[in-house]
Amino acid sequence: MKLHVTTLLVTTAVSLSLMAPFSAHAEEAKAMLNASTLDDVRKVAPALEKYAQGPLADLWRRPGLGARDRSIVTLAALIARNQTVDMPQQLGLALDNGVRPREISEIITHLAFYCGWSNGMAAAAVAKDVFAQRNIGPDQLPAASPAPLPLNQAAEADRAGRVSQQFGAAFPGMVQYTTDVLFLDLWLRPDLAPRDRSLVTVSALVASGQVAQLSGHLNRAMDNGLTQVEAAEAITHLAFYAGWPNAFSALPVAKDVFEKRPK
Repeated sequence: MKLHVTTLLVTTAVSLSLMAPFSAHAEEAKAMLNASTLDDVRKVAPALEKYAQGPLADLWRRPGLGARDRSIVTLAALIARNQTVDMPQQLGLALDNGVRPREISEIITHLAFYCGWSNGMAAAAVAKDVFAQRNIGPDQLPAASPAPLPLNQAAEADRAGRVSQQFGAAFPGMVQYTTDVLFLDLWLRPDLAPRDRSLVTVSALVASGQVAQLSGHLNRAMDNGLTQVEAAEAITHLAFYAGWPNAFSALPVAKDVFEKRPK
């Protein structure tokens, strides 16, 4: 089967010198794959090939967001949009860029809640094969019920109080699950750093066009250590992987957050 056109963008990015060196055999195989997919897309959309080897390749070399973070952002976008065709290549690139298997496992688990269970299950099915090819076993995956990270009691009490006041009477089940499952469990899982978990969430919200909650989660991301430059680069990166309209819809929200943050 021909690879999806978007896979060209992935394999072009893989060809950049932004990751640890591969073996000679891996480099040769990668070059052959690139030549094959570039030839395929050239027969259909020569301009797409030009953009893939130009702006998209340049995107992965931009300062302000490292290759590891760009892989996290890209994976979050693919999972959020249930674009499983490109996941094998991007999962391999993420591993090569330093995203650990346990972190990929946590990204998939996290996004099952933020993008829907089916999206998480579909991503897990793809990752299973990639992990098998890389000899990644259970010893490299997070525990189902690890000891949680410390909880910021004051911040959680404030969040829970505001949500309960707004929606508790009408939607008690939703409020309870949000507290017990998301913020007292999922967000406290230790195998994905809070800063990276926030980056995943923000990326998925932008990729899905769900900007209504972006302000709260972007503020949380910056509280967790994501810088303004990194946040801006993440949205810029998502313009290519989730489309210009989704990225542009996020700009006024992010700009408002940046301007209101303490200097």
